[in-house]
Amino acid sequence: MQVGYGPIHGLATLHALRARMSERGRVFATRGLPGAAFDRLAQRCELDTWPGRAAPPAAELAARAAAADGLLCLLTDRVDAALLARCPRLRAISSVSVGVDHVDLAAATARGIPGGHTPGVLTETTADLAFALLLAAARRVAEGDRFVRAGQWTPARVWEPEMLLGRDVHGATLGLVGLGAIGQAMVRRAQGFGMRVLAWSRTRRAVPGVEFLPLEALLAASDFVSIHVALVPETRGLLDAAAIARMKRGAVLVNTARGGIVDEIALADALRSGRLAAAGLDVFAREPLDPASPLLALPNVVATPHIGSASEATRARMVEVAVDNLLAALAGSRMPHCANPEVYDRNS
Repeated sequence: MQVGYGPIHGLATLHALRARMSERGRVFATRGLPGAAFDRLAQRCELDTWPGRAAPPAAELAARAAAADGLLCLLTDRVDAALLARCPRLRAISSVSVGVDHVDLAAATARGIPGGHTPGVLTETTADLAFALLLAAARRVAEGDRFVRAGQWTPARVWEPEMLLGRDVHGATLGLVGLGAIGQAMVRRAQGFGMRVLAWSRTRRAVPGVEFLPLEALLAASDFVSIHVALVPETRGLLDAAAIARMKRGAVLVNTARGGIVDEIALADALRSGRLAAAGLDVFAREPLDPASPLLALPNVVATPHIGSASEATRARMVEVAVDNLLAALAGSRMPHCANPEVYDRNS
């Protein structure tokens, strides 16, 4: 049975609800997000959500964030020092992402603002995509699909000994640039294919079945190179023209980390010349990728639109973690997953 309220009691209840919401704070979400966690945020806060699929323009992001206590953002939203300076009431930033290179964490820390992220949630899903790109690039899956759809698979060419010859993955050598959680998930997948696994990381880790090498030696010895480091000043341009030139002739490069780690012009040159066999790329220096990019003119590039975490279950979990981070901060508690934990030392 539904309980009804009279005009006075109903108005009082509404005022009480609004008062509780204002105590929790006002939140600007740069996009509507799927799942029950986003609904929970709307129940706990005064929620302002940017409509539509596209990111809010910079001016709108700044204006709406300035009126908010909390910001729920995506990796396509640039939260820099200039924006933060316009947001004196902002108390928390929570990004639905693992990487936070789109947020100026130093500026946030200086203003006492914790920045949340979603580590650990998308490890296996991103490794799935990285290995899918590796397989697709090695066995020329996208080229084969285009070949069939273009009507080139004709009775006269039903089977040819040298049609779309690719490279074996089983028994090959995989070099991992980065051996964090996603890199280690790649180790498990590679071992299932009987691959020899090499690794280089800024932080040396002992992982069973993995041989740790200097980056130059890894590049020279690997049939497949897969990138799994964060984009920080030390890794920006890590695979530059010189590093790509050190790669084994006929190797395949996979990148599901960040586009800024790879020199895309040098990569395109190596792919065009045949020095590298193929590339599987989910991330690019500028996103969306310019249709005029030389990479898109190459048949030996498999490109996807930054979908490393794009499974239903993983995206829902990412939203849940991001909402938990935001609600904790707005309630005055420590974020469960904070990308700038030093902010709490500063505020203590």
